[in-house]
Amino acid sequence: MDRQLIDLLRANGRASYAELARQVGLSSPAVHERVGKLEAAGVISGYRAVIDPAAVGLHVTALVGVIESDSVDDTGVEEALRATPGIEDCWRVAGSEGYVLKVRVSDIPALEATISALNRIRGVARTRTTVVLSTKWEGRDG
Repeated sequence: MDRQLIDLLRANGRASYAELARQVGLSSPAVHERVGKLEAAGVISGYRAVIDPAAVGLHVTALVGVIESDSVDDTGVEEALRATPGIEDCWRVAGSEGYVLKVRVSDIPALEATISALNRIRGVARTRTTVVLSTKWEGRDG
């Protein structure tokens, strides 16, 4: 039941408890209680609007791998990454890169400025950038 509710909320986070209740065959108060428990347990960590990046002027998407220097303070790097505008997602990864970032910016000069800023972070040895030509889908619902 919880998995059904999660799937429904992933598809439409604005669905009312009554609408969810109809779809899973429970009462609205029962759904409200179950969703509240999922939120309290941290299973559901928030709700957000999904936007079209181009509609808000973000025409360039890139995946940037961050290669760390040998003596690096992960906390300092992560704080600097969090403070860098344009970084939409950040993953700690295994392999030659320590982090992979999804960067969204207005244009190529803005991407160049972001990459330059990343390379100035203490603990970053270099970056490796892949520019996205087109997005076929994002998230599993695409």
